Amino acid sequence: MTSQARGPVDAAARTTGLLVRRADPEPGITVGGGGRGYRRAVRTARVPTAREGGRAAATLVVLVLLATGCSGHDGQAGRTNAPSTTTAPAAVPRSDRPTAAPPTGSATTTTTAPPPDTEVSLAFGGDLLLHLPIVEVARAHGAASGLAHDFGPMLAPMAPVLDGADLALCHLEVPLVADGQAISGYPTFHAPRELATAVEGVGYDGCSTASNHSLDGGLAGVTTTLDTFDLLGLGHAGTARSAEEASGPTFYEVAGARIAHLSYAYGFNGIPLPEGAPWAANQIDPERIAADARAATAFGAQLVVVSLHWGSEYQSDPSADQEALAGVLGNVAEIDLIVGHHAHVVQPIERVGDTWVVYGLGNQLANQPELPRRDGLTVVVTAGGPAGGPLEVRAVEAVPTFVDTATFEVLPVAETLADPALGPERRRELEESARRTMEVVNRRGADVPVHAWT
Repeated sequence: MTSQARGPVDAAARTTGLLVRRADPEPGITVGGGGRGYRRAVRTARVPTAREGGRAAATLVVLVLLATGCSGHDGQAGRTNAPSTTTAPAAVPRSDRPTAAPPTGSATTTTTAPPPDTEVSLAFGGDLLLHLPIVEVARAHGAASGLAHDFGPMLAPMAPVLDGADLALCHLEVPLVADGQAISGYPTFHAPRELATAVEGVGYDGCSTASNHSLDGGLAGVTTTLDTFDLLGLGHAGTARSAEEASGPTFYEVAGARIAHLSYAYGFNGIPLPEGAPWAANQIDPERIAADARAATAFGAQLVVVSLHWGSEYQSDPSADQEALAGVLGNVAEIDLIVGHHAHVVQPIERVGDTWVVYGLGNQLANQPELPRRDGLTVVVTAGGPAGGPLEVRAVEAVPTFVDTATFEVLPVAETLADPALGPERRRELEESARRTMEVVNRRGADVPVHAWT
């Protein structure tokens, strides 16, 4: 694959909501990096919906939850349950989705060749949750590499998985530390900015950023996180620096397809949205999510992915609220894939209507040594369809992962087990982790296979 050049962010674009890089061929486009292919994160204006007027206005769904979570071994434990979500937007049959216009020709044309097929692969990783012991190890790595913090060695084992995908997206659960703030862990996270460097370096093209910790650093934390992502050429969805930025879906154009990414969280641990900035972080509202997905399709999205920070912590079975929301969104024609986070354990995968639902990927990187919180999941999704038309999910494959809490390396289990030099104790540990993960993944009969290494 050819690499994509990246240019510096045009600061003037900040006031318009269009993330412009001067190296791009057209305005409104941000390069979505990694250097592994033609990928661009695009911000556009959203098609107006009935929900215009501000995110702080009353929604049709009451999101009542003032819980904290995401504890680890910074010292405290937490408990979080997702809110009830009961309002259903009108379902639209999937057959009613816009399709590419049929070819035109003269009346004498008797046959028309079908459009060529487009196929893309996407990888989605679990929660990046930086407890302070992880930061300390990164500081030690940085002493050797010349960085204040170096998280690269922790994520590096995942590079073969991400390099094999056309588009790779992580879930950044914590904001990056802003000027004037101190690096901190649970319960209020401010992560070193070098985390974003490691995310880009291992091969991610962008991240979902809506989580219960999105507002831990206030609007300054949101701004610092997204500014840092822009400088690295990473896409982002779920938080915003302006109303204009919040109003547009995030697009990735890759392998000839336009993919939309939307991201929402159940709440923010009781932290209110910043005064004057109700658009700073996206909160789950089924009506709004459905409207945003339809708007993305209207703007040319061929595949719509919705990331949801939802569910009950440390529960491998989806909560009743997750199931109810999946039942609503799974019947919105424009939503093709739902990817879940927050539980810190792996949750099942199943189809709801025509939509694949990955309820929870567990932790990718966290200091939660209790089993099964060290187990994680990356999913590799293949989507395809006629060129220029809507794509559908054709396959979902599992990449079980495991956190080594001595080094905080994120180990892809199958690849690590293929090493003949692996010691017997680690081999047993990884085999048990894989069994736990795949039992949960297929608990509802999805028959998802383990991703085959090439």
